Amino acid sequence: MGRSPCCDDISELKKGPWTPEEDELLVSYIQKHGLGSWRALPKAAGLNRCGKSCRLRWTNYLRPDIKRGRFTEEEEDMIIKLHSVLGNK
Repeated sequence: MGRSPCCDDISELKKGPWTPEEDELLVSYIQKHGLGSWRALPKAAGLNRCGKSCRLRWTNYLRPDIKRGRFTEEEEDMIIKLHSVLGNK
């Protein structure tokens, strides 16, 4: 059950590291059109990538609200406190 794979049968899809040009295409498309169907996005944005690859690139690296860098003292204290209460859940 479920969906059929979106890109298993397409051998021309690019795999491997993303280029800055591909990142720019993805970011500019999302800024202009917003988030929608990840399966349709690569073709509409002019990318030769799988929709899943685009979704993961956006979610994990390109979103503007991703916080980078070290934890603050308050965040570190909160993590330790929650871990002592909840454990490794």
